[in-house]
Amino acid sequence: MLDKKKKERIIAKYKTHDSDTGSSQIQIAILTEEIKELTKHLKDHKKDFSSRRGLLKKVAERRRLLTYLKREDEKAYLDLIKDLKIKVVDVRTEKQKQADLDAKEAEAERESQAEKNN
Repeated sequence: MLDKKKKERIIAKYKTHDSDTGSSQIQIAILTEEIKELTKHLKDHKKDFSSRRGLLKKVAERRRLLTYLKREDEKAYLDLIKDLKIKVVDVRTEKQKQADLDAKEAEAERESQAEKNN
């Protein structure tokens, strides 16, 4: 659990406007700090399974928020992961990546056909 002063410093650093207290960036930064603290705790207390469960919940919540931020504002997402030094792994399979490439190529082909017809 973060103390009030530490949380206020995080909010001051990552706020997007003057009255911002709960934007995605702030939530991700707070979760990241809580994850760091829980990780330190679990290194000393290896059998604390309830705290481990809480850590996994925080990691999952941060991942969801990062996905949302990437979808809504990719520049802010890239700046945030760089600043917080978060490792991001692309979990899409090779088939999904290839399907995305095929869809982009098909779209480009349709556009070129439309230009030829006009």
